[in-house]
Amino acid sequence: MSKLFDPIQIRELTIPNRVWMSPMCTYSAPVGTGMPTDFHQAHYAARAAGGVGLVMVEATGVSPVAPISPVDLGLWADEQVEPFSRITAAIRAGGAVPAVQLAHAGRKASTSAPWEGGDYVAPENNGWETIGPSALAFPGLPAPHELTISEIAEVVQQFADAAVRADKAGFDVVEIHAAHGYLLHNFLSPISNKRTDAYGGPLENRARIVLEVIEAIRQVWPAEKPVFMRISTTDWVEENPHDDRDSWTLEQSKQLALWAAAHGVDLIDASSGGLDVVPIPRERNYQTAKAAELRANTNVLVAAVGRIDDAETAHDLIESDQADAVFLGRPLLKDPSWANHAALSLGATPRYVRQYDYVL
Repeated sequence: MSKLFDPIQIRELTIPNRVWMSPMCTYSAPVGTGMPTDFHQAHYAARAAGGVGLVMVEATGVSPVAPISPVDLGLWADEQVEPFSRITAAIRAGGAVPAVQLAHAGRKASTSAPWEGGDYVAPENNGWETIGPSALAFPGLPAPHELTISEIAEVVQQFADAAVRADKAGFDVVEIHAAHGYLLHNFLSPISNKRTDAYGGPLENRARIVLEVIEAIRQVWPAEKPVFMRISTTDWVEENPHDDRDSWTLEQSKQLALWAAAHGVDLIDASSGGLDVVPIPRERNYQTAKAAELRANTNVLVAAVGRIDDAETAHDLIESDQADAVFLGRPLLKDPSWANHAALSLGATPRYVRQYDYVL
């Protein structure tokens, strides 16, 4: 047997196993609407039926200027709730927990789908002006509008309003996206945040908007339901001896995790990078080792992600207490039933839906 397939309880929610589907953008909403389609429902339902314990729906914009692209999902309007409710019902019918990542892409927003080049989409072509803590551009994109104090408060409220809609749509978990060079990560990292007011400078100021978002969501999100947060544990600048810029580091991530937990975050989804174009290590555990160190030094629940593509690696991370769960991306795109196949290989019981179970 493998602890990988043991349930885990977070608050009053029981998740049937520790193999979870990572949020992965599919760039498949009708332009500018944020609306899920039949594709999204089938996509997520298939992974639920394939045995994962939790399905994290892709980065979902909290405002019309929050998505990465004009064809990403959103929860900024009440009419978006009903199509999302069909997705949560399909995930639950497959035996998994429905979760959604609430996101604001910040200075990396308004770009085309990757298969269309991923270039900036101008306002006259269904794009928009991007926003950030400072008017500093991500390489290859235009400089964002620097947010005012009142505009920061509006963003915080947008996250809370999206969480209300997520609850109405039937999601059991919301994840705050504070990673990969998007808006909240822009505030955290000194590379992209050059403010001199209450939202810039020392760590407690750069983390202020993140903690405000957590508090705002916790005020409207049911107390019995968990809140996750995805962070980049490092900008990967600290690892480069030829780059002496102040950046976001693992040590700062440890402090943020402690603050976040004190404000109501139940699990840290530990990713890395995305803030700038820098070299990424080639080692298989380049990211999971950071997750393990974060967990060991904070006593906060941590999910590991990155290059976890076989059952033994996932099993070892959980059995050795390096992580409490694993998020899988590409392996689940290649094989929607990866979790059930992994359960069989590790001597655990696969979770077939009843329509398949009586045959298999």
